[in-house]
Amino acid sequence: MTTIDDPRPAAAPAANAGTLVPTLGGQYYCDPAIFEAEQDRIFEQMWFCAARGADLASPGAFRKVQVGRESVLVVRGRDGALNAFLNVCRHRGAMLCTEDAGTVNRHLRCPYHAWTYDLDGKLKAAPNLGSLTDANGARISRTEYGLVPVALREWLGYAWVCLADEPPSFETDVVGTVSARLGDADAVENYGVGGLSVGRRVVYDVKANWKLIIENFMECYHCATIHPELTEVLPEFADGLAAQYFVGHGALFGEQVQGFTIDGSAGVDPIPGVSADQDRRYYAITVRPNVFVSLVPDHVIFHRMYPMAADRTIVECDWLYVPDVVERGMDLDRSVELFHRVNVQDFDACERTQPAMSSRAYRAGGVLVPSEHHIGDFHDWVADKVRG
Repeated sequence: MTTIDDPRPAAAPAANAGTLVPTLGGQYYCDPAIFEAEQDRIFEQMWFCAARGADLASPGAFRKVQVGRESVLVVRGRDGALNAFLNVCRHRGAMLCTEDAGTVNRHLRCPYHAWTYDLDGKLKAAPNLGSLTDANGARISRTEYGLVPVALREWLGYAWVCLADEPPSFETDVVGTVSARLGDADAVENYGVGGLSVGRRVVYDVKANWKLIIENFMECYHCATIHPELTEVLPEFADGLAAQYFVGHGALFGEQVQGFTIDGSAGVDPIPGVSADQDRRYYAITVRPNVFVSLVPDHVIFHRMYPMAADRTIVECDWLYVPDVVERGMDLDRSVELFHRVNVQDFDACERTQPAMSSRAYRAGGVLVPSEHHIGDFHDWVADKVRG
C-alpha cells in the first residue's frame, strides 16, 4: 500500500480574518502514486456519478465509464432497471465493451471466446458450456460466473455507482450533501432535475488534475479576473474577497439582468417548481468526488468529472431544460454560451496552473486567502483520504 506523507504543517494557523492558510504541496497534483491512492481510496470507495439515465433509454443500451482504475458498464435491463457491472469477462478477463456507448441486441457477448451474459449479468451461454465443470466436477454456475455487479442508485436523473464492498450511505453522502448546501432538504427537488431534458452536452478534455478543477469551482476569488461575462450577470462575484461561501445562499442576478444568459437577456421557459425565493438566483453545489450542480430558474448545469491521470480530467457538462423547451427547438445558444465560456476560462486557468505543480517553487504549496479558506477543508479531506 502506498504511504503518503501528511502535506499539512504540524501547526497550521487558524483561519482567522486576514490569515493566509497553506495549501497542499505541489506533489498532490502531479505525483502518480498520489493519484493511484486517490483512485483506490476516493473514487473506488465513494458514490461516483456515472451516466444520465435518459441516455440509456432502451433495453441493451450501455455506457462504459472509467471509475478509478475500473471500467464499469451501466446497462439498461429488459425489466427497465439500470444495472452496473465491471466490464470484465469472467472467462479470461477480456473487456466486454470497448466502445464508450452503444446498444446490444439482447446480450453482452465477449468478442474473445463468445461467453455471453444476460443484461442482468448472469452467464447465459458459452461454447460447450454444458460440458464445462469447475475444479470439483460440478457444472459451472451461471450466477457464480456471471458479471461482477456494482452498486447503483438513481437520483436527479443520473446513475451513481459505488465500487466499495460496503458502499457508504447514499442518503448521507450524496442527497445529504446537496440538502445541506441549499439549507433545505427539498430545495433541489423544486428543479425537477430528473425530469429535465439534455438541451446541450459538451465534453472537455482538461489537461489538469481533478483537484485543481474542484478548487476552482469552489471559489470566486478569480471571478473578477477571468469571468467578465459571469460577473455582469452575478455582480457579487466581482467582489472576490466578499464573494459567497460556495454560493449556497444563492447569488442574486444583477438588477438589469433578465436571465442567466451570455448577454443577460431573457432565457427560456422557467422550471415550473422553482420557488419565489429561488427565482433570479444562482446556486452552486459540489458533490464529492466528481459532481458540480449549478441551478438557475430556467435550467440546470450538471458537471461530471472523470479523472483519467494525475494531469488529465475529462469533464462532461449537461445543460438541462424543461422537456418542452428542447422538443420545440427553442434557441438555447445564449444560455449555453454563458457557462460554456465560464468552463473554457476556468479550464484554461487550471491547465495554466498544472505545469507549475511540479516546480520547485510550489514544492511546499501556496497559500489560501480568507475567501478561499473553505478550500482548506477540501485539502484536509483529500489528505485524510489518501493517507488511509
